[in-house]
Amino acid sequence: MPQTIHLDGRSLRLTDVRAVAVDRVQVALSGAAGTRMQSTRAVVERLAAADAAVYGVNTGFGKLSDVAIPPDRLADLQVNLVRSHAAGVGALLPEAEARAMMLLRANVLAKGYSGSRPALVELLLGMLNTGLYPRVPEQGSVGASGDLAPLAALALTLIGEGELVRGDRAGPAAAMLAEAGLEPVKLGPKEGISLINGTQAHTGIAALSALEARRLWITAHVAGAMSLEGLMGTPTAFDPRIQEARGQVGQATSAALLRELLSGSEIRESHRVGDRRVQDAYALRCMPQVHGPVLDALRFCEGLIGRELNAATDNPLVFDDGTMLSGGNFHGQAVATALDFMAIVLTNLATISERRIDRLVHPDLNESLPPFLSADAGLNSGFMMAQVTAAALASECKTLSHPASVDTIPTDGNKEDVVPMAMGAAIKLRRVVHNVRHVLAIELMCAAQALDYRLPLLPGAGAAAGHARVRALVPTLELDRVLSPDISALAAAVASGTFSDDILGATRVAEPFEEKA
Repeated sequence: MPQTIHLDGRSLRLTDVRAVAVDRVQVALSGAAGTRMQSTRAVVERLAAADAAVYGVNTGFGKLSDVAIPPDRLADLQVNLVRSHAAGVGALLPEAEARAMMLLRANVLAKGYSGSRPALVELLLGMLNTGLYPRVPEQGSVGASGDLAPLAALALTLIGEGELVRGDRAGPAAAMLAEAGLEPVKLGPKEGISLINGTQAHTGIAALSALEARRLWITAHVAGAMSLEGLMGTPTAFDPRIQEARGQVGQATSAALLRELLSGSEIRESHRVGDRRVQDAYALRCMPQVHGPVLDALRFCEGLIGRELNAATDNPLVFDDGTMLSGGNFHGQAVATALDFMAIVLTNLATISERRIDRLVHPDLNESLPPFLSADAGLNSGFMMAQVTAAALASECKTLSHPASVDTIPTDGNKEDVVPMAMGAAIKLRRVVHNVRHVLAIELMCAAQALDYRLPLLPGAGAAAGHARVRALVPTLELDRVLSPDISALAAAVASGTFSDDILGATRVAEPFEEKA
């Protein structure tokens, strides 16, 4: 991990977003980016001094773009824009998501097409480096003209208004900035709209979700391999010849990972001869066919989101040849589509995992394990309710998989007549990620219990590693106990990469595709 990430508007990666947003890696503005910013800033200042109407510089905004603003009111124009657009409601963005949004906004400005002074980026980076972040309501954006309300909440703090948070303390922005040795900025022409016009709120959530989605994908294989071993299933369906006959890349990658996780299994050898079953149920046999397309979809989404990290998404755009052009790069349809796509495919991970959980605990589907994995079933209910919880979460994921990005309601006096609802898609995906994380935690818990009943026979190397990591957090269930803390502990471990990082071949598919593009 680098000690400092240098923003240039061109080379930010998904893993950089996590490094800054979660791991608090320091950030700086590259010298070349600062030079580009100064060049296009000079263009804005020349246009502001002229008499011609220029959108975002000396006109109103949106439906009011035909209203001319006199030169002595240009500073008021930018401040009023920020204040008026800070109209969000609802729960506040978590710190990591707020920091991701700050980083991405700074990177867009550093690209040089916004016509803003380097001082705006320097303040944003100073806030990131000192742990300051704004209180940003998550509702109020339709994703065009970008995430106006969330970004306005951020912009408000840059001018010393609103509230900032640092650690466990929150306070007025001006005071919190001063405490950190920072000063608010006075907005010049176009700088207000440059701060609030863009896709960075929903793209920040998308970037963090995409990175966890890759961990969920790998964890699903570890949990699935453990379940297959606990149920004494067969890995025959993962034979490379079957995958080659179909030719789907994600499916082949999934099957290869499962083969490695299951290699060296004593449990498999114990029932290789004399097993009357010809085929396992789909939840076991078709893991590559279900998990594989998820990887294909994640690779597509990672590439799309990765490009958006370095996209100029505000309006109008300023070019160093002296021109300023109005367009629609703020429209969030691209990332909105990726957010919906990820919600759909991650739901597939939840539904197949829940079916494996049911096979582990269901006495009519599995005769070789005790009912609900309890040695004293009847007096004890074992994991009966854990499966019910998994079913509830999987079912909610299905509802959340209804796409937001196909919806639109005209806004801004019908000037913005087609909008992508990208922020709604981001919030839905965040909930799906939370649910899938907990479904997989339940499967890991149940599969580990099943493997306990197979002792002294040992599972394959990867499944054994997964079992050991479960048992480091959660003991074997001897008698009924409250399961919520166990599920929460395992879910947190899933999120942190305990069941995906450094587990055999998982490392070969752990990094996001956009870095290899």
